[in-house]
Amino acid sequence: MNEQSVLAGLSEQFKALIGNQALMHQVFDLHPVPIEIFAPDGMCIFVNRAGLELNNIPDANLLVGKYTLKNDPVCLEILGQEVMDKIFRGEAVLVPDFPAPSQTLVNRGVIDEKPWEAALMDLFCLPIWDGGVFTCMICFFTVKNKVEGRADVVKAKAYIRENWREKFDMDALVAAVGSMSERHFRRLFKEVTGITPHAYYQKVKLEKIQEKLMDSTLSVAEAFTACGVDSHGAYFRLFKEKTGMTPSKYRKKR
Repeated sequence: MNEQSVLAGLSEQFKALIGNQALMHQVFDLHPVPIEIFAPDGMCIFVNRAGLELNNIPDANLLVGKYTLKNDPVCLEILGQEVMDKIFRGEAVLVPDFPAPSQTLVNRGVIDEKPWEAALMDLFCLPIWDGGVFTCMICFFTVKNKVEGRADVVKAKAYIRENWREKFDMDALVAAVGSMSERHFRRLFKEVTGITPHAYYQKVKLEKIQEKLMDSTLSVAEAFTACGVDSHGAYFRLFKEKTGMTPSKYRKKR
């Protein structure tokens, strides 16, 4: 069936939807399945909310315009050159049981830690053609199985994220996780995450400060105060150390 016969069978309302980029963007963004869209050269041009949430990516701009699937050696190894060529020739491709490589997001500096240990997904790549021209590839990821990691560490991280405004309390954290000694918990947490519980707490606190700095109704001092810390104290120094700039410069740059 050619393109003209397909279009002839569509209602006028649906044709209007296809031609309305803003509406199509909204449809993809609200879709519950993770979606990424790539240009013919492999550059990422869109990631929907479900895709960002799945991988704990705070901002789509960390991928859009910066990541090229064709140049990803890990994905190339997983998919193989033949499948990758089919995708960017504009062929519809189904890849069952795709082992999504979350560690590559950490290696590229998109996120600080793996969002999950391992995941199997069905990957469906749908090409979009316009008048015989391959315009983009829409990739749908259906999560089949996801391993979150050790339940006690996941629970500890969740506790820290729920209580980030409070002063760090190791005793309360260990009690929330369950029956293990503080020494054992510290060692276990660092083995799994690569950082100590307190360092993870600091990381979460800095994320919240960065979020507050994006609120133009707050001064820098008020942004820090909203996060329970002093803008001239230890977290000011930690902020400069981790971001490479002062809070004021960070706000202007962002």
